[in-house]
Amino acid sequence: MQQLLAPINEFLGCETPNSWIEHARQPQQLTDLLIDHCNCELKAAQTAMMMVRKYAIDKSSANILKIWAKPYEDFVYSQARDANAFLNRDVKKNDITNELVANHRLSISADLLSKMIKLIKEEFHHFEQVLQIMTTRGIDYSNMRAGTYAKQLISHVRTHEPLTIVDKLIVGAFIEARSCERFAKIAPHLDDELGKFYISLLRSEARHYQDYLSLAQDVAGEDISDRIAYFRVQEGALIMADDTEFRFHSGVPV
Repeated sequence: MQQLLAPINEFLGCETPNSWIEHARQPQQLTDLLIDHCNCELKAAQTAMMMVRKYAIDKSSANILKIWAKPYEDFVYSQARDANAFLNRDVKKNDITNELVANHRLSISADLLSKMIKLIKEEFHHFEQVLQIMTTRGIDYSNMRAGTYAKQLISHVRTHEPLTIVDKLIVGAFIEARSCERFAKIAPHLDDELGKFYISLLRSEARHYQDYLSLAQDVAGEDISDRIAYFRVQEGALIMADDTEFRFHSGVPV
């Protein structure tokens, strides 16, 4: 695990503060932790889908993605949701990858499509895993206001292509790297089931960070270390800042 985490810790500008861990490990925070984690998995899938739709596929393929996401979005945004019905629904197992047509907007469109579709599959699966854990423990899913972490990172994205997509991919790398780091930090402080579950997520989250970063480098076609350093400062400041809301990616709880 240390070998897997070493490049992530080097990439990030700081470690998660102990005060966040102490707050997150409290039993009364478990419901918020799991609900927000569930939301984060869906948002990660939606973000990757938007990236694919904007940069990598044609319009007919975009409709296929919408259909794929619909059951998850319907569950989250519905007021009359049934977790058991959602988890036990009849899922079509066909691989949609072969149905998607890469466009030629970017030289790396095919690679972006391949990496992001794999990421989306895993994030949807993680969403279902978290929801199953919640359901087993009698925790109902409920709407929770998202934290400001991702929104504040996105606010630093440049507005002219291809700089925009480079920045978005770098932001994606930081979000996935921080998720991986926090899974590792909180796992030893949770019960055995949750601890093992969070450890099981580390490898996929680490690969997501690497995929986002390699795509950013390939799109830029030049050294992006200065831009990575810029976002490292912004991300670290958010993690170390006082935060009035507890979320999976929140700052220091006050």
